[in-house]
Amino acid sequence: MGVERGDTAADADYLADKAAELRIFPDDAGKMNRSLLETGGEALVVSQFTLAGSTRRGRRPSFDAAAPPADADPLYRRFAARLAERGVRVATGVFQAMMEVESVNDGPVTLLLDPPPGKESS
Repeated sequence: MGVERGDTAADADYLADKAAELRIFPDDAGKMNRSLLETGGEALVVSQFTLAGSTRRGRRPSFDAAAPPADADPLYRRFAARLAERGVRVATGVFQAMMEVESVNDGPVTLLLDPPPGKESS
């Protein structure tokens, strides 16, 4: 999860709800038609400021859009808590820690969740 400058608690709630309800898991016909809630799946929420990186200029990424840690940490925790409130089993990483995360992707699907309607991403 990447938190950008200007993100709010309402954004964290919106995105957690979206993550819980987004129909991205296969149904019996193999079509992406079931949500995390419907499948009884779990979520690993890891803070990752590099998601706010921009490579538009130069050869070094800029992370100016990333929220400062004092702003990002509470929103990271709120996102994870909101998922848990919705009934999703949640594990979290350690905020600002260097971590080795191992994952197995089940299919070539990677999605970025869009901000709430009316709010543009940085």
